[in-house]
Amino acid sequence: MVKFSASSLIISSFTPFHSIIVKNPHRFSINRPYNYPNKSRIISSYTQNVQIHIEDVMVARHYLPPLFSVAPMMEWTDNHYRTLARLISKHAWLYTEMLAAETIVYQKGNLDRFLAYSPEQHPIVLQIGGSNLENLAKATELANAYHYDEINFNCGCPSPKVAGHGCFGVRLMLDPKFVGEAMSVIAANTNVPISVKCRIGVDDHDSYNELCDFIYKVSSLSPTRHFIIHSRKALLNGISPADNRRIPPLKYEYYYALLRDFPDLKFTVNGGINSVVEVNAALREGAHGVMVGRAAYQNPWQTLGHVDTAIYGAPSSGLTRREILQRYQEYGDSVLGIYGKDRPNLRHVAKVGYFVSFTVSVEISLLIMGNYCSYLSLWIGFKAFRNLPGVIIIRTDIIFYFGSVILVVYLSLYSTFFTRNLEMLCGSAKLTLLSCIARR
Repeated sequence: MVKFSASSLIISSFTPFHSIIVKNPHRFSINRPYNYPNKSRIISSYTQNVQIHIEDVMVARHYLPPLFSVAPMMEWTDNHYRTLARLISKHAWLYTEMLAAETIVYQKGNLDRFLAYSPEQHPIVLQIGGSNLENLAKATELANAYHYDEINFNCGCPSPKVAGHGCFGVRLMLDPKFVGEAMSVIAANTNVPISVKCRIGVDDHDSYNELCDFIYKVSSLSPTRHFIIHSRKALLNGISPADNRRIPPLKYEYYYALLRDFPDLKFTVNGGINSVVEVNAALREGAHGVMVGRAAYQNPWQTLGHVDTAIYGAPSSGLTRREILQRYQEYGDSVLGIYGKDRPNLRHVAKVGYFVSFTVSVEISLLIMGNYCSYLSLWIGFKAFRNLPGVIIIRTDIIFYFGSVILVVYLSLYSTFFTRNLEMLCGSAKLTLLSCIARR
């Protein structure tokens, strides 16, 4: 019996996850993998030549539960980042950036650019947003051809463009009846699980009773059985999305109360969790799953690099950072300019993730650009030394290293929009220079 909104309600029993038999029990140490229908996978036009190994097919059919997932982040969790993330972790659940339903509907002749991904990215969740039921239905139907493993509905974005002018995102928490209808429409047009990502409240509508009212109405009006809870409320008074991640206090007690009061639903906690140690602590406290955002993007090696072993108990891939970068270089070479001139370009492909400060961004740039970077470094070195009085150049390797430092600094500044953290930038230049020396 759960009490909220001045009434008492009985939550009906429902078992959202089913046990399945894993074909290779030695690969996994968890007894209850996630199960989805066994279906063929469509490979996008630019990945048709990718060889799908037997191991990858098995993982695509029988996924481990979403104990760890990477949050959907606009302009961050794009196809490039997800490719890099999957090279590091085989079992973390990946989310796309939020795609507005209208974008999918109006770009139906160019959907590969927005929805295509390589089969190695499974398990992967498509997050959509919108406030028009017809467009949500059409967008879900169009996305079926890409065989995402789950469809997630955004009810948590506080951006003024989304929650303000767009009238969706976190603003929809004020209308749980519509969210229930939207989830029913989405479910009616797909055969994969559906979920909702939301906050714990909006502005003054931030009581636990109101959160319970939202969860109950959505789960009663639709087959939604999984909610991702960002444990902060959203403020719609004009503050930035960054401030909405910082100013409202975290209230994990709301999340754990939901676990108690809705025992037949599944809840993933999000917000303020930045390491694998904190993820495991939340799981030990009873969390069904944990979603990590910026920490998984800004420091993927220290987060994603430990997910498979520390959270899932699965063996590590054994790949070093250099090997991951080399594989990502091959991916970058294959996609540059695939959608026309500069779409994507080097900056789009090389901006993702940071292994050590900004090293990865610059290292990927150097790898993808290949000999061009070497010639450019030499040219920069000659130019720089020529302007220094009394300097006689004898060794070209000195010129190359000096030019590399200048190029590293320039690329780092360019790819991070003139970061204020000069100390980290200098450290990145030194590390990248050392890697250049080692490579030679």
